[in-house]
Amino acid sequence: MADEGNSSSFVATFDKLICEDDSGTDENPLYSSQDKQQVSMSMPRHESSQNPYRLLTVILAVMAVILLAIDIGLGVYYNQLTGGQQTIKYIHSEVAKLQDGYNAAIQERIDAKKQLDRELGEQQRLKWEIEHQTKRSKDYEKQIHRIQDEVSELKSIIPLLSMGCRHCNPGWTFLHLRCYYITFYDLHRKRSWNDARQFCKKLGGDLAVIDTPEKTVSITKLINSHHDPARSIYQGAYWIGLSDVDQEDIWKWPDGRRLAESYWNDGEPNDHDDEDCGATYPRDNPFKAWNDAPCNMYMKWICEMEPHDMS
Repeated sequence: MADEGNSSSFVATFDKLICEDDSGTDENPLYSSQDKQQVSMSMPRHESSQNPYRLLTVILAVMAVILLAIDIGLGVYYNQLTGGQQTIKYIHSEVAKLQDGYNAAIQERIDAKKQLDRELGEQQRLKWEIEHQTKRSKDYEKQIHRIQDEVSELKSIIPLLSMGCRHCNPGWTFLHLRCYYITFYDLHRKRSWNDARQFCKKLGGDLAVIDTPEKTVSITKLINSHHDPARSIYQGAYWIGLSDVDQEDIWKWPDGRRLAESYWNDGEPNDHDDEDCGATYPRDNPFKAWNDAPCNMYMKWICEMEPHDMS
């Protein structure tokens, strides 16, 4: 009962306060019910107007963070770019050095090639000079041998000349107990076979008769010793007293004797272009020394005559 009494008194007191508050409000002219409504409505608007500023602040903060990250990224990229440019410069520098080295190597190669060409040219020139000197040496050796042979021939002729002085006219050679006149030198003009025979007859002889192996060996050896090897053997041909003018293929000596032993070259006589007169040539083989030739051809000649007093 006591609790109920206290509750009743608390409710009565609360109701009284409310009534007093209401009565005071009505008595205050400054605050109308409309004002109260406005105040009560403005409170939630103030709270809602602060929310966009907070969102803007957050957005700005986020953008600042993004800009900071971008700035940092750009800084890092710039540093990398700067380092890359330095790397590129270094690479360009190394490439330039390599290019210079390559150009120098190419120039050295060109210079070496030129030097090699000069050396090869000099080597070729020396090779040609050696070949030339070798050829000259061989030519000198041949000349020495030829001179030695000529000296030997002259030494062998000296006794013949000394005997010829007693048995033959001047300019004639005493050989095999006969005197021979041989036109070795080109001072005499060459003659046809008939003119050469007339020349020999005027000197008291006739064209040579070579009718033994000993004669063909001695006379061929003698005319070879006076023949220049650089000249054709046809330039060293000599008429001898052999012809078949009277009857074809019947070869006779000036004294009318028919040819018994011959020393024709292979294939001779062939009577080509009326070759009716015989000539001897400076061949190595004295047993193949003869050719037939046209009698009107101009050649050197060999005369033969009897020696003087043989007692």
